[in-house]
Amino acid sequence: MSGIFVTFEGIEACGKSTQLNMLANWLRGSGQDVIVTREPGGTNLGENIRNLLLNGSKDDIFSIRAEILLFEASRAQHVDEKILPAIKSGKIVLCDRFFDSTVVYQGVARAIDPKTVQFLNEFAISGCIPHMTVLPNISVAESFRRIARKDSSRDRIEQEDESFFEKIRDGYLKLAKESARFFTVDGIDDAETIHGKIRNEFTKRFFKS
Repeated sequence: MSGIFVTFEGIEACGKSTQLNMLANWLRGSGQDVIVTREPGGTNLGENIRNLLLNGSKDDIFSIRAEILLFEASRAQHVDEKILPAIKSGKIVLCDRFFDSTVVYQGVARAIDPKTVQFLNEFAISGCIPHMTVLPNISVAESFRRIARKDSSRDRIEQEDESFFEKIRDGYLKLAKESARFFTVDGIDDAETIHGKIRNEFTKRFFKS
């Protein structure tokens, strides 16, 4: 079987990371060779950029142009060093966020020109398009409730206000309506129910003849 690239997207605390790991465990239990990675991050350079972008106060000054370029720098290294080689070797790559995050976080919420976002994304990914994107959908109110229950402090993005995340959620739902690549699932269901839906969709798309 040729390589498969699946991304997980969504607003903060939607459950995407949990679902990614559950799918990875199921696939590995089925004998598949799976790579789990994330953005920003996934490489030494990417993790250093992640620390710059997330581990600080929202009062830390990033111009919106600097922010998007840091995300894209992490992504370009990630694609070249990790994602494309794994896909070419026939592995299944599961990634926590990818270029759709930039479309909605920087393009929609930060209001960067969509053509600029598209150009930078295309340059960074070098033709590497996910075969499937999973979108656990929850309300912004639910996202805030879950973030409030976290033991750790909020990262720089999580400190944004409710209107910011309404834009993010709307942006994701718009993308999902426009592309069959997306699989949207109700993120309010319990984790096992959501996992079952994702697992069934994955099987339908990639394992059934």
